[in-house]
Amino acid sequence: MRIKESRGERIFNVSNIIFLTALMIAMFYPFYYVLVASVSLPEAIVQNRGILYHPLGFTTMAYQKVLDNPMILISYANTLFVVIVGTIINLFLTSFGAYGLSRKGLYFRNQLMFLITFTMFFSGGLIPTYLLVKSLGLTDTRWALVIPNAISAWNLIIMRTYFLGLPDSLEESAKLEGANDITILFKIIIPISMPIVSVMVLFYGVAHWNAWFDAMIYLKKRELFPLQLILREILIISNTDNMMADSADINKQSLSEIIKYATIIVATLPILVLYPFLQKYFVKGVMIGAIKG
Repeated sequence: MRIKESRGERIFNVSNIIFLTALMIAMFYPFYYVLVASVSLPEAIVQNRGILYHPLGFTTMAYQKVLDNPMILISYANTLFVVIVGTIINLFLTSFGAYGLSRKGLYFRNQLMFLITFTMFFSGGLIPTYLLVKSLGLTDTRWALVIPNAISAWNLIIMRTYFLGLPDSLEESAKLEGANDITILFKIIIPISMPIVSVMVLFYGVAHWNAWFDAMIYLKKRELFPLQLILREILIISNTDNMMADSADINKQSLSEIIKYATIIVATLPILVLYPFLQKYFVKGVMIGAIKG
């Protein structure tokens, strides 16, 4: 039987729909603006001062300028290496750490968790970290972007919290069958923990994809630069050209403007394509990881 809504409930629901629709538009419009501006005519974009509803003309000149940079494909390959290899290492080490810390029979478990949590608030700083990476011979290698960030304390805590919520009977039954901890982790715990694994893939993958500061600190060879660092160079060069151009050189200033928009699209599109496939696992994993403890 359908319950009739009261007047107050209808007003609340309508207000909710209006508010959430306005919020969705406010969040979506900046991306839409950047996308539309990146394919608009440069002169039209510079002269436009209002809301942009549709492309002002059409040109792919900005994307051609960005993709004509010979370092783009090289940097894409470097970034894919860091994202894929780095995320795999992250998942393995985080899973090992979370499983071990979630075992109730582990000695000094609380003390270890305190030390791990402590590193989230206090670190050695940039200079000691750089000296450590240099002493390990990792500078000017792709591994400098992977090894120092092999485990995130925050992600480790989330995964450990999820594992703590799993029934103890799973481990007990497996041990009665003669399974060791490695078998239990990879054949029992991980297969039933795909929501939190997907969350870790998303967290670590996005972090690697967007990272540029570590590359700027540890890498000097341009052929090792990730995509974000090359795109940063493009933005800086565009801004410099824009400032150095005189007021009469409107074409150069206009082109620099749309190059910025094209650069943003090139940097964010792969993540935007991947996110919808992981969204349901992302929401479910974060909620379960937050509730169970």
